[in-house]
Amino acid sequence: MSRIGLKPIEIPEGVEIKMDGNTITVKGPKGELSRDFHEDMKVVIDGNVLTVERPSDHKEHRALHGTTRSLIGNMVEGVHKGFEKGLEINGVGYRAQKQGNKIVINAGYSHPVEIEPIEGIEIDVPKNTQVIVKGINKELVGAVAANIRAIRPPEPYKGKGIRYEGEYVRRKEGKTAK
Repeated sequence: MSRIGLKPIEIPEGVEIKMDGNTITVKGPKGELSRDFHEDMKVVIDGNVLTVERPSDHKEHRALHGTTRSLIGNMVEGVHKGFEKGLEINGVGYRAQKQGNKIVINAGYSHPVEIEPIEGIEIDVPKNTQVIVKGINKELVGAVAANIRAIRPPEPYKGKGIRYEGEYVRRKEGKTAK
């Protein structure tokens, strides 16, 4: 039984949800998100509470139940509060800086790496060793943060590279002289 799928979603003040067939549009103070869902899932809005119901206990319906509820919950939270993902840059000479709209990252390559944020995503650089990715779409925020981390993932010997805030990198012991 899906525990996540059964949880109701509280619709905060200022957030508006419209359903058109199997397309759900969520509009809030931070923006608007729209997504198509499987036609078997039934979304019920009762006052300021939204619930997702499934037609049967078939394996596919059970899988879709929790997924649909999570996606709608993330849409509601995104347009109400927004999402952000922090990245830390470790290493001598590794740094990031904002130049106009794009971010320039020096990560030990012969050239700086430039990143232009996609629509709906804002990238902030409060310190030259910290990057924050913000947006209303959780999926896009995570994807952009993963792309930035992929420029130079943290290595296990010295810990140099770009990592998520709070990420633990398991360190290895280097060679020892005999």
